[in-house]
Amino acid sequence: MKKVLVEANINGETVEFLCEARQSLLETLRDVLNLTGSKEGCLTGDCGACSVMVDGRVVCSCLMLGAEAAGKNITTVEGLATGNQLHPLQQKFLENAALQCGICTPGFLVAAKALIDKNPNPSEEEVRYALAGNLCRCTGYDKIVRAVIEAAKAVKSGAAESRAGAR
Repeated sequence: MKKVLVEANINGETVEFLCEARQSLLETLRDVLNLTGSKEGCLTGDCGACSVMVDGRVVCSCLMLGAEAAGKNITTVEGLATGNQLHPLQQKFLENAALQCGICTPGFLVAAKALIDKNPNPSEEEVRYALAGNLCRCTGYDKIVRAVIEAAKAVKSGAAESRAGAR
């Protein structure tokens, strides 16, 4: 198979990799770059388990070719934490027991991060709408929605603390 050389910014780092022209971004992330956080669910873009952010937009990585990542900024679930410090979304998911088997969790976290980046104070309705492309078969969505709303508040208060500390 012919391989394509791709350069992209993945989780804040410029990365060069070779992928087959037919390989999905999901396969490329998992099999070439060893970023296994994004999960394979349906391979049809219906479940959201493989969601990543591409230039700030939520994308099902099973529906995008790895070669299409060239020149893009991609954030996977691995890019949410800073070192050993969990992102507030990850922390609130743990505190609210907003996960069970974990297959859908990375997609929910990435979709929620995209929402909070655009809307730091989402309503419950806005959270539910933003997460509508992500399916969970293990748990109800209430704990997930609660975790996202609490995380948005934590991010907002953390930003306010950062601004106050900079004065």
